[in-house]
Order: sequence, then structure tokens, then C-alpha cells
Amino acid sequence: MAAIVVEQVRPATATLASREIPPEPPAPVVNPNPNMEITYAGNTGNDMGIYTMGFRSAKYNPSEWHESNYAKYYQSFVDRDNAERVIHESKRTAKEAIETTNKTQAEATKKLAESAKNIEFWKYELNREISDVIDETDLLLAQKKRLENALRATEIPLHIATDNLNCRQRRLGVDLVQDDVEISLLKEVEIINNVQDLLKNTINQCEKQIRLNRDAKQNLEMDWSDKKEALEIETKSGSLRNHHTNKQFHDGAAKFEEIQSTPESWAQFTHDNIARAEHERMASIQLRTLVDNVLDDTTRDMREQADQVDVNFTKRITEMEDAKTKLEENLVKVVKQVKDQEKNIEDLQKEIRDKEDPLKVAQTRLYNRTFRPGVELCRDPAQYHLVGEVNEINQSIDALKQKLNDAQNSLKDLQDNRMALEKEIAIKKNSIFIDRDKCLTVRNRFPSRTKLQGYQ
Repeated sequence: MAAIVVEQVRPATATLASREIPPEPPAPVVNPNPNMEITYAGNTGNDMGIYTMGFRSAKYNPSEWHESNYAKYYQSFVDRDNAERVIHESKRTAKEAIETTNKTQAEATKKLAESAKNIEFWKYELNREISDVIDETDLLLAQKKRLENALRATEIPLHIATDNLNCRQRRLGVDLVQDDVEISLLKEVEIINNVQDLLKNTINQCEKQIRLNRDAKQNLEMDWSDKKEALEIETKSGSLRNHHTNKQFHDGAAKFEEIQSTPESWAQFTHDNIARAEHERMASIQLRTLVDNVLDDTTRDMREQADQVDVNFTKRITEMEDAKTKLEENLVKVVKQVKDQEKNIEDLQKEIRDKEDPLKVAQTRLYNRTFRPGVELCRDPAQYHLVGEVNEINQSIDALKQKLNDAQNSLKDLQDNRMALEKEIAIKKNSIFIDRDKCLTVRNRFPSRTKLQGYQ
């Protein structure tokens, strides 16, 4: 039979938590023949005559039995000691795992709290900038409303100036002159047209800036909405605890998304949104200042030109009234002169008529003397005197007729002059009526500075 070798085991050292003492090994059995196995050489009762010398029996000897039992004891001890060690290490590992998990979870909760705090900070900054952009946009809308009011207000001065020019086209004669009033009115129309163009351009700038402000506000609001949602998620995640029921396994959650941002790009994104909004807000503030300056300048230009037109109107009316007064004075003199000339003509005609009787007398005397008989028809001094008298009277009549003709021509000139003066006075009255009663009356409705600045 094959030899059964019993493994010699080492003495164990106690490692159990209970400090159990390992089993003692059995006492060694003294073998008188160490080089040979122990065999039984007596009569085995085998009648078959088989020789058994040198063969081992199927039974173990006592030493092997003891060693086998000790091996079992020791293996049991070793397994129990290993199990106790595993249990001890498992508890230690579990404790370490609990401590590590709690520490990691606490650190994660702290990180979530820090993340929520950062989100809350940027959310506050976004909310503040949104409020500022909204306020600035409202102020810019108010400025745009002022510009629109001012643009509508310019229609009245333009209508007034155009109406003045059209009314003054109804002046007559020499009064239809391109005077200082007309030049200033034309300049006023030009200024108003330029003002309207400037106001329209400024309104377009305001509308463009309002769109930019609203775009910036929309970006801020979208960012703020994302921050709000992220803050709710971070707050919910940060407040989640092990004993809560709203938790479950999510396979594949522990990974980094390809589209995830970095903390730097995350903060830079919001910073850029706020910076762009601040840039638009600063541009809006500068535009509002520009609007104030534009309205002040346009109002000043229009009012100064309107005042200059009024001054020119007043000056022109004064000039026309002075001219009308002088024309009326001359008309009075001409009328008086006409009367005097008419009286002179009557006197001349009477003088001519008065010369008829003396002429008749002289001519009759001469005619009668032609009937003197014979030598009595003498060219005596009486004859010479009567002929001279007739000639003298004729000369006087001719002189009187010449003066009458001159007087009649002068009367005609005076009458023509009177008609011209009366016509010119009528023209002056018409011009004064147009400038004073038509134009200046309309110009009293010129808008005030407050209205031109768009406050009404």
C-alpha cells in the first residue's frame, strides 16, 4: 500500500479577536524501527498460505490518527481565525467605507452648496442687470416718445411758415418784394425741415438701440432662467439625503458630457452676457444724452429763428405803416393841391371869359370905325390904340389859355398822382393786413419750448 504521509503542521499563533489559543500538537509516538513501517507479523489466521510479510495493513497507526485529528483541529482553528480576521477587516473596511462615503458625500454636498452659491450670485447679478436694462429701456422709450412728440410739434411751425409765405404771395405791386421777412421765413422752413430729418434719424437710432437693449435683456433672461432652473436642481440635489425616498439608481450617470462647460467658460458666459448688456446700457445712456442735446438744440434753433421772423415782421410792418402814413400825408397834400388847381382853372376860365367883353368892345369899335366915310377912315391914334388893345387882349387870352392848359395838365397829373397814392395806400393796407392780421395772428400759435422739446 502507498505510504500515507501525515503533514507536519506548524504551531499556530493566536490571531483571533477572541485571542483563542491554538491546539497543542499531539505527543510524538516512538517508532522502534524508523526506517520501516510498523507491521503485524503474527498469525493472521489466513489459511490460504499468502505471505503478508512486508505489506502494510489498511489501518492507520495511532500516531497518524493523532496527527490527523490535530490537522483537523488546526485547520478548523485556521479557518475560524481567517474568518474572524475577515469579519474584523470587513467591519473595519465597512467603517472606513462609511467614513469615506460620508466624507465624500459631505464634500459633494459642500461643493453643491458652493455651486448653488455661485449660481445664486450670478443669478442676482443677472437679475440686477435685467432690472437696470429694463429701467434704461423704459427711459429710452420715454426719450423716443419725446422725439415723436417733438416731431409732431414741428408740423405746426412748418405749417405756419408755409402759410405765411403763401399769404405774402398775395401782396400787390411793389410790395411783392423779397424782403427780410420772406428770407427769414424761407430760412425757417429750411431749419424746420432739417430739424425733422434730424429727429427722424434720432428716432431710428432709438428704435435700433431699443431692439439691442431688448435682445440683451432676452439673453440675460434666458441665462437667468437657466440659472434659476440650475439653482433649483442644485438646491434639490444638495438637500437630498440618504433617508430620502426620492432617490434611485441611474446607470451611466457618473460620466462627463461632451457638451459640458468648464467652470471658467460657465462664469465667462454669464460675464459676457452681463458685459454686453452693460455695453448696450451705456450706449443707451449716451443716446439719451444725445436726445436731450438734440431736442435742446433743435428747440433753440427753431425758437431763435421764429423770434427773428417775428422781429422782421414787426420791423417790416413798422416800415409799411410809416410808408402808408407818408403816402397818406402826400395824398392829403395832393388832394388839397387838386382843389387849389381846380380853383385856379376856374379862375383862369373866368378870366378868359372876362376878356371876351373887352375884346368884343374893341373889335366892335374897330368894326364900327371901318364904316367911316372917305377920308374919315383915318389911321389915327385911336385906330392904333384899338388895334393894340385887340392884340393885347388876344395875347392875354392866349396867355391865360396857355396857363389854363398848364393848369389842366397839372390837375390831370395831380389826379393821376392821387389815384396812384390811393392805390399805393391800398396796397400798403393790404400788405399790413397780410403781415399783421394774417401772418402774425397765425404765428401766435407757434409751439412753446416745452412742446418743441417733446414734453407735451
